[in-house]
Amino acid sequence: MPEVHVRDATAADAVACAAIYAPYVTGTSITFETEPPDAAEMGRRIEKAQRLHAFLVLEDAGEVVGYAYGGPFKERAAYRWSCEVSVYLAMDRRGRGGGRRLYEELLRRLAARGYRVAAAGMTQPNEASGRLHAAMGFKKVGTYRDIGHKFGAWHDVTWVQRPLGDPPPPGESPPEPR
Repeated sequence: MPEVHVRDATAADAVACAAIYAPYVTGTSITFETEPPDAAEMGRRIEKAQRLHAFLVLEDAGEVVGYAYGGPFKERAAYRWSCEVSVYLAMDRRGRGGGRRLYEELLRRLAARGYRVAAAGMTQPNEASGRLHAAMGFKKVGTYRDIGHKFGAWHDVTWVQRPLGDPPPPGESPPEPR
């Protein structure tokens, strides 16, 4: 029987990832995008994330049923050891441990590349995402109030973060992420 497993995303996964993401864009305020990206755009996102961070998929019996990725937290040089992470699962796959499996591998890979902090923003309300992030060791650092407007309502975004790896000794810069 085929096993559920996490692997690196490839350009061939763009169609599946776009299909997983589209219902979040069109039917929820979980993301503030208002137009779902097509497969070509998702392919560009996969390629960009793979260059310096990571983009992973969760595969079950040959079908991509979720994905997670890391990207820059901010563009300024002092933030280069920090990254922003996200995870999305097919609507019928939520609450079954796939998000945890994706995040475990994603956070491991980001730490191995030299990133020191992972951050995630969660549109409120989103109890399931809050539980996942708490279970993965993320701590709340603050909430932006009424920061995004979608579907005729203003939404808060709560930010969480967690360390990746051990901090360098005081006064020393960590090695550059690779």
